Amino acid sequence: MTRVLNSERREPISGETRSVVVFLHGYGANGADLLGLADPLGEHLPDTLFVAPNAPESVAGMPNGSQWFPIPWIDGSSEEESARGMAQAVEDLNSYLDALMVDEDVMPEQVVLLGFSQGTMMALHVAPRREDEVAGVVGFSGRLLAPEDLVDDVVVRPPILLVHGDADDVVPVQSLPEAADALQKAGFEDVFAHIMKGTAHGIAPDGLSVALAFMRDKLNL
Repeated sequence: MTRVLNSERREPISGETRSVVVFLHGYGANGADLLGLADPLGEHLPDTLFVAPNAPESVAGMPNGSQWFPIPWIDGSSEEESARGMAQAVEDLNSYLDALMVDEDVMPEQVVLLGFSQGTMMALHVAPRREDEVAGVVGFSGRLLAPEDLVDDVVVRPPILLVHGDADDVVPVQSLPEAADALQKAGFEDVFAHIMKGTAHGIAPDGLSVALAFMRDKLNL
């Protein structure tokens, strides 16, 4: 059964929605965590609505923390529980995106998914398996889950930008070339990468600038 995702939102500066950026937060955070990026981005994307759904599951010991699915090496869950949680979260996110496009009257090519860490894992898993191609995917500090399944599962190949800090001690920077390689082997032609020098598990100004340029280009703004 699909769970409804509650989300935070920031309206377009212009008052008119011509595109939507969907922020997908990391493990233990919530929608509000990434919504602050709407301030620096919104100045350059005035017709863009920013939305940030809260992941569907709470995290034990974190009152305001949410997760898309359990992570065994953090919470002691089993691989089966993690896989089951991931499958359910994928269903939830797809339903959320479908409803969003209807409610806001936008087409898939007007939508960008921007993920961080576990949110990137969700974006990279969901976007290629959807029926219609979104404008693009920006993945900060994450990894591509089950890369061996992508060749068989891929339906569409949206442009993808991977951004990672070279001092990341949570998700190793090696995850970026591994994801890029798997995407290219699955036939993705528009795969871009940017390494944030001296950056740990976070989003540095240079990474955000590259993401903004990518989004403006793919949304034709």
